[in-house]
Amino acid sequence: MLSRTFGISFLVSAVALLVAFLYGGPQALVLATILGVFEVSMSFDNAVINATVLQRMNEFWQKMFLTVGILIAVFGMRLVFPLAVVWITAGLDPVRAIHIALNPPADGATHFADGSPSYETALTAAHPQIAAFGGMFLMMLFLNFIFSEREITWLSWLERPLARAGKLDQLAVVVALGALLAAAAFLADDAHIPTVLFAGVLGLGSYILIDGLGAMFNVDEDDEDTEPAGPTELAKTTGKAAFFLFLYLEVLDASFSFDGVIGAFAITSDPIIIALGLGFIGAMFVRSITIFLVRQGTLSDYVYLEHGAHWAIGALAAILLISLGIHVDEILTGLIGVVLIAAAFVSSIIRNRRATEHQADQPSTVATN
Repeated sequence: MLSRTFGISFLVSAVALLVAFLYGGPQALVLATILGVFEVSMSFDNAVINATVLQRMNEFWQKMFLTVGILIAVFGMRLVFPLAVVWITAGLDPVRAIHIALNPPADGATHFADGSPSYETALTAAHPQIAAFGGMFLMMLFLNFIFSEREITWLSWLERPLARAGKLDQLAVVVALGALLAAAAFLADDAHIPTVLFAGVLGLGSYILIDGLGAMFNVDEDDEDTEPAGPTELAKTTGKAAFFLFLYLEVLDASFSFDGVIGAFAITSDPIIIALGLGFIGAMFVRSITIFLVRQGTLSDYVYLEHGAHWAIGALAAILLISLGIHVDEILTGLIGVVLIAAAFVSSIIRNRRATEHQADQPSTVATN
């Protein structure tokens, strides 16, 4: 099972490391390896969330996500997206954007002689838009989860009161907009406030649109009387509903990728090495972890994992908004997600052990009675 699930990832990683070595020697090989490990550690919560949604899709759309989706994740988000950001925000044509990406200015300068910003500088300058959009999209996902009533709760002392509060219609939207306004007012630079507000509302609107379309088509096709609470709540779907779930997953994956792409520049500014490390190594292993979680039924066996992943998403959303005014180390961002999911995993093990012990005690109790 492990060899079949992770075999392709190991093969692709080996090829990517070989290409990195041929491209830039031992240094590029080491950097690509570091970036691959960095991406996996940053995106484990992404894999858990992907698995919760993917297991509700039929086999065809699961394959679409794991094939077409990986092309979008590797080439789109880890290579084309950074170039597009530089091209659009810096006002450069695509050819010039590729040129400055592959040929950084000498001596670590932030601009070229003609005044054009370096690739890293241009991408960093776009951080307010990226953080606002990604932060709001992820925050809506988190809020819709914690404001929904669930039979199983992990942090019951907190999740149950929040679920009761969630009976207030559109509370998630109100809270998310409040967080966006606070971030724009107290954290963003004055010059970036309009941009942050626009990008944040766009992120919120994107979530509502994809969520609504997926729920609408799921109801139409399944002829159900009740509308699902959101993409992570849909029953196994086909057709149009599955298509919008697919789009939802791609936007979700993109939102998770923002901090990884930006954080990669702390390691290297070479777009080829970033694409090899984050995409061909990191993203491939994240997909393999997703497949493993779905096929093994891990989320059913360890019921708090989904909760831990959503709390990690909430933390990431908050960090993205906080980063509008305060730099947050990427390592800390990754560690928060890992710690929350690890805690949820341990809690699941303890819960399963107690359930097993309770079942073992049942016969003796019946016999005594």
